[in-house]
Amino acid sequence: MPKATPIAKNTLSGVVQPVRIGFIPLADCAPLLVAKEREMFHRHGVRVELSCEVGWATIREKLLYGQVDAAHAIAGLVLAMRMGLSTPHCNVVAPFVFNLHGNAITLSRDLWNRGVRDAASLKKLVRSTTSRLFTFGVVARCSSHNFLLRQWLAAGGIDVNSDVRIVVLPPTQMVANLAAGLIDGYCVGEPWNSVAVERGIGWIAATSEQLAPGHPEKVLLTTEKFIAAHPQEALAVTAALKEACKFCDEKENRPEVARILAASGYFQGNEKMLQRSLIGPLDLGTGSSVDTTGFHVFHRREANEPTSERGRWLLEQFIIHGLLTPAQRAEAADALRECWTSSALPLSPTAAASKPAKNSKRTQLIHA
Repeated sequence: MPKATPIAKNTLSGVVQPVRIGFIPLADCAPLLVAKEREMFHRHGVRVELSCEVGWATIREKLLYGQVDAAHAIAGLVLAMRMGLSTPHCNVVAPFVFNLHGNAITLSRDLWNRGVRDAASLKKLVRSTTSRLFTFGVVARCSSHNFLLRQWLAAGGIDVNSDVRIVVLPPTQMVANLAAGLIDGYCVGEPWNSVAVERGIGWIAATSEQLAPGHPEKVLLTTEKFIAAHPQEALAVTAALKEACKFCDEKENRPEVARILAASGYFQGNEKMLQRSLIGPLDLGTGSSVDTTGFHVFHRREANEPTSERGRWLLEQFIIHGLLTPAQRAEAADALRECWTSSALPLSPTAAASKPAKNSKRTQLIHA
């Protein structure tokens, strides 16, 4: 086990200041809870205080107004906040990716009973039902969930702007709204698809791995201001998270990951539901199941790096689904180059000492 690094102190007061990190209770927050439970943050010399939040709007507001220093957040939030889309502009950065994939589209049992098996058969029902508009939930307009649901519906011939209604709901409220008949389906992260399957009120129609292989899901979202003021804490947090992501991605560790999540108290102790996507097989609620080897990717495939390819995917989704216009592409691409990069972090002391100052570009963003 690595020797613990002394925890850094605030240079002005000498008092140890915890880094406040917000998160939503989803299976893909696992690296955060694992790093806390297994003292990885402590070993990397940083004190962390976790704050469980209700939804992504709360995460956005708390980050915007400095109530948290960083957050486990949907990838799209970095571009939305950087561009000031439906939110005040904020110089946020995403120097680290938590995971690829992790979501699924769940439809109501009523739709199954009425013959829906895929988007094409859903289209027939939607077009033949004039008494009401079918409603589907996503967790945020700028989330992969919105993009994936709209993509899936459109592939079946459904006009997402007129044939159905898409509403925004917090992840933890999806199941209750489905049970109450207020929505007919949703796209959300685990374990909230499996909970609907277990309760017999929903079935899984598609997974995000199937719909967009390799898409970035959650990121560590922070601000230029925080990194500039606390560079060593920022480095320590990402180093601990990288260690945790590697732990979470190893098959033999998945039972322990599920146990840690269940024991945290944020998932109502439902270890069985967490195991479905983390260990598998994933019960679809249709009489069949799927392998989950690639359902959550925490470290494999260079998952933790905000690569330009993943950034381009994000930008294209914003344009395809109307969050940005084609005329805004160049501006958004410039914004992504500044905020979607691990270079937003300072160099470690060792790396900085070994690299000529004139060639160091990693701190330019911070001091711009």
